[in-house]
Amino acid sequence: MTDDRKQQPEDLSHPKTDAPGNADKPVDDWVTGDEAMTGAQASYLQTLSEEAKEPFDANLTKAEASKRIDALQAKTGRGA
Repeated sequence: MTDDRKQQPEDLSHPKTDAPGNADKPVDDWVTGDEAMTGAQASYLQTLSEEAKEPFDANLTKAEASKRIDALQAKTGRGA
């Protein structure tokens, strides 16, 4: 016996939510915010620090580095 009903494709879409993406999540809410900053953060932060003529701190956490990057972007005009 065969089943003549057409099988509907499974809906693999994800429901749209109002939850913020990772880029929109407040820094203080980052789960990994207390880990050492990433290599990309360190590199960019060093560049911004040099442009702003401010000291570079290689011992910042991911969250601290993100906040520092925001502050230095504002100071150097890169964040505009």
